[in-house]
Amino acid sequence: MELKLKRIARRETYTIGHLYIDGEYFCDTIEDKDRGLSQELPVAVNKNLKRRGVTAIPVGRYRVTLDVVSSRFEKKTAYQFCGGRLPRLVNVPAFDGVLIHIGNTAKDTEGCILVGKNTQVGKVLQSTVTFQQLYARLKAAKDTIYIKIV
Repeated sequence: MELKLKRIARRETYTIGHLYIDGEYFCDTIEDKDRGLSQELPVAVNKNLKRRGVTAIPVGRYRVTLDVVSSRFEKKTAYQFCGGRLPRLVNVPAFDGVLIHIGNTAKDTEGCILVGKNTQVGKVLQSTVTFQQLYARLKAAKDTIYIKIV
């Protein structure tokens, strides 16, 4: 399965994107500010550009796993259906624990990707139902899951 996150609106404090599954539009996303990080840059450069908790992850292609329980989210009611196993991006340079999860604004992200419907400026709404639908699609994937961020 191939996910593609196309960043479409880069603002001072947040980034809006469109998430596609195997080429088909699925939902909108919100991330922290895009500061120009890239998987192609040396890790030291990414670390220098990064601002902790307020920086979107580097553009690039990453494997996504559903195998790790998030200690931050495992006890939250919204994630009981998946046992706290949120989609986790693997080997993101200069970042640890990058997840796809529920939230509405860049303040909820801390470097992660939030899913929903961008029907209000600077927000994604209907995030819980969107996340549940995305999780079902990812869980049903027969092959390795990747996400390409552009």
